[in-house]
Amino acid sequence: MKLSRLTATASAFVVGVVLALAGAGAAQAAESAAGPAYVALGDSYSSGVGSGSYDSASGSCKRSTKAYPKLWAAAHAPSSFNFTACSGAKTGDVLNNQLGPLNSSTGLVSISIGGNDAGFADVMTTCVLPGEDNCLSAVANARSYAQNTLPGKLDQVYDAIRAKAPSARVVVLGYPRFYKLNGDCIAGLTESERTAINNASDYLNSVTKGRASAHGFVFGDVATPFTGHEICSGSEWLHSVTWPIDESYHPTAAGQSGGYLPVLNTADGI
Repeated sequence: MKLSRLTATASAFVVGVVLALAGAGAAQAAESAAGPAYVALGDSYSSGVGSGSYDSASGSCKRSTKAYPKLWAAAHAPSSFNFTACSGAKTGDVLNNQLGPLNSSTGLVSISIGGNDAGFADVMTTCVLPGEDNCLSAVANARSYAQNTLPGKLDQVYDAIRAKAPSARVVVLGYPRFYKLNGDCIAGLTESERTAINNASDYLNSVTKGRASAHGFVFGDVATPFTGHEICSGSEWLHSVTWPIDESYHPTAAGQSGGYLPVLNTADGI
């Protein structure tokens, strides 16, 4: 009887150890299955302006449940997710207001920034008014800023991100071209204006890509997936002039899911 009890006790102990190890293994597997701690920074193209379904708690930042950071987080179940991108943000706003969640455990950072610094909102406001010369002048001023001033501003942001999240994979997303040239728009901007705006967007992307690469970050080119879905394409993923006005020239929900999200999926390294 005593030997039987000892045997039963030993068996129970072994079973307990096996179950404990199995539980620990399952916990480790669940932890490894979770996506990296993810922080989404940036401007309105990252917050999701234009795609609707805004989180009321985000106020004027207009963070959308249909924005690519939310879609990525829903698909990859990151171990943590912080969404600080905000409509209208410039590089200084990222530095002052958005970097709080970054730390040594952050595994993935996404950001789009620089368009507001270069004054693209003012460019589009000018270009929708009559007067080709005024439009082309505004575009030229934005391009000059992107060439001469923006690189230093981007460096400040990228340096701060790397300092606060030294191990993170950082994906810098660019901007789409706005117009399909010789498309189906029968009114509005001239082809010269549309061409100048597209060229300025390409130049902004080239500057951004250069500074991102210099910091060891990944640049996500969204111009390619948006090709065929520009304004005047007949299959637009971008708004033209809208009401409310702040959604003008921003991606629709389809632009977020079909344009931005696949680029982040490709660039995230997962």
